[in-house]
Amino acid sequence: MFDFLSQKFSGVLSWLKDRGRLTEENIEQAINQVRDALLEADVPYEIVDAFLNQIKDEVVGKKVQQALNPGQQLIKIVHDKLLSFLGGSNALSTVSLPIPSVIMVMGLQGSGKTTTIAKLTHWLMQQAKQRGKKRKILLASVDFYRPAAIDQLEILAQKVGADFYRASSTKALPAAQEIHQHFKNNHYEFLFLDTAGRLHIDQDMMTELVEINTKLAPKYKFLVLDAMTGQESLRVAKAFETAVGFDSAVLSKMDSDTRGGAAFAFRYALKKPISFVGNGEKIEDLENFVPERMATRILGMGDILTLIEKANETISEENQEAITRRLLDGHFTLKDFADQLGFIDKMGSLQKITRYLPGMNNVSPEMMEKGQVEIKNFKAVISSMTNKERLIPSIIDASRKKRIAQGAGVTIQDVNQLLQRFDQSKQFVKMFKKAGKFRKFFM
Repeated sequence: MFDFLSQKFSGVLSWLKDRGRLTEENIEQAINQVRDALLEADVPYEIVDAFLNQIKDEVVGKKVQQALNPGQQLIKIVHDKLLSFLGGSNALSTVSLPIPSVIMVMGLQGSGKTTTIAKLTHWLMQQAKQRGKKRKILLASVDFYRPAAIDQLEILAQKVGADFYRASSTKALPAAQEIHQHFKNNHYEFLFLDTAGRLHIDQDMMTELVEINTKLAPKYKFLVLDAMTGQESLRVAKAFETAVGFDSAVLSKMDSDTRGGAAFAFRYALKKPISFVGNGEKIEDLENFVPERMATRILGMGDILTLIEKANETISEENQEAITRRLLDGHFTLKDFADQLGFIDKMGSLQKITRYLPGMNNVSPEMMEKGQVEIKNFKAVISSMTNKERLIPSIIDASRKKRIAQGAGVTIQDVNQLLQRFDQSKQFVKMFKKAGKFRKFFM
């Protein structure tokens, strides 16, 4: 998501961390490197200057050079200013939508608007599910400009388990009014209305949006922006804000080769929050934009809280407790090990997971790919074992290893590697149990 900025920032600041003394030249060097990183990330020049001037003022005001640990003090200043630019520590960590709500979703063609509606619907349903509730949600579209846009939304509605309504009118405003009436008549809690986009901003599109906004008076308006368009996304957002207004933005395609400049500059430039970021093609690939967590991620400090939340969404509490109990009792088997590898797959690729871990931003794509292949091989090896072998790995001798390797399509070395990793994980648990820390970390 912020891979480019994270690599740049952590590279700039790593040499500052343990500095016992900083000179004016050191500080100026660090600030210039931060400037280069932000400009490379396509942050507008005037916003880069505003950010760096705030850092400089803070450095002078707090007399960083005279601090007990000047390197750490400078990093803290950069973190605090970064947090402020992204929205501040008091920013809402999630969107609150009253019931009932009409939610208008806007954006240019190709921004990922329609797919984002499905992701937002899935997010709402998951939030309700965690509280033991269900949501009655209607999806509908007035995008008559893009061929098959309405059909796409109908398919996505079925995928996420929401209702879909197709208006009889093919004119945007009458269709929107018809959809709104269906929403009220059937007592839905939420209506996500997909509006028409264009390849570029034009007056016809804006007029249409203004008319729909006036007639339906939506409780919330999302603007979906393609993060890959960099500074252009800021200009698009300003045009939408001037014409029709919006409450918050969703930045799509943040998993692509985007450099994160739009996300960095958005709050400062628009005075509007980013509520979500899309980081993949799957329905569940939508993440709350929490400024505090994004700031630590950019600085290469990881985002463990988001990783824990993703794990909790993927792995049921019952499964977590069962695995923990078997680990504590010493009954952890290769079947459990395979289940854990499956949970990792459900959470996403290794590349996605390691983005949340501190200090992992410089791991090469080749290493990630190697790790992904290793997991695939381990699962194949365990699948080729008999049930008895999974429960009692100690019985796996040379002839069994040969049979397992042939069945899995791997080498005997791969089988040995799996068994070594399994033994290491068990030794790790024993070490923590002896130290009395296992429950603290795993319960």
